[in-house]
Amino acid sequence: MKQRCAWVSDDPLYMKYHDEEWGVPLHDDQKLFEFLVLESAQAGLSWITILRKRENYRKAFAGFDPVKVAKFSEKKVQSLMKNAGIIRNELKIRAAINNAKIFLQIQKEFGTFAKYQWAFVGGKPVNGKRKKGGPIPAKTAISDAMAKDMKARGFKFLGSTTLYAHMQAVGMVNDHLTTCFCYRR
Repeated sequence: MKQRCAWVSDDPLYMKYHDEEWGVPLHDDQKLFEFLVLESAQAGLSWITILRKRENYRKAFAGFDPVKVAKFSEKKVQSLMKNAGIIRNELKIRAAINNAKIFLQIQKEFGTFAKYQWAFVGGKPVNGKRKKGGPIPAKTAISDAMAKDMKARGFKFLGSTTLYAHMQAVGMVNDHLTTCFCYRR
């Protein structure tokens, strides 16, 4: 039996996410945008709730194409508010549209969003070296700096705690337990 991080439940969707995605260094801008939208939507909810709605989010948010999301109209916002397949929080929906616009500005400035984001960790993952039972921080000095910069640029619903979860998800930090089979990946 594979030894996984302690937070992983026996839900097959959660195990698949942990085993194949969580903590894998990601440099694809569209996927990074997807995780920003999903992490923002997750604020105050469990991650498994978001994972279960992920396919609905992909459909509702144009495959997480930031160019398309940035152009969402008021009519589209109202349509999304009626979509039971996503989290129907108007502030989070509007934040995703706003964040798409800022995301595109960063791409223009840095060439890719990945270059911007990965610069916070010097271009390579930070190794958390998490031991079984040891605490995993909710945020770090790096996520604080990223949140401060992103907030100054106009991002919404992406504070330090949310961004640290994002960093873990996209492999900017390796917070797999050292006993987890994914740790050395």
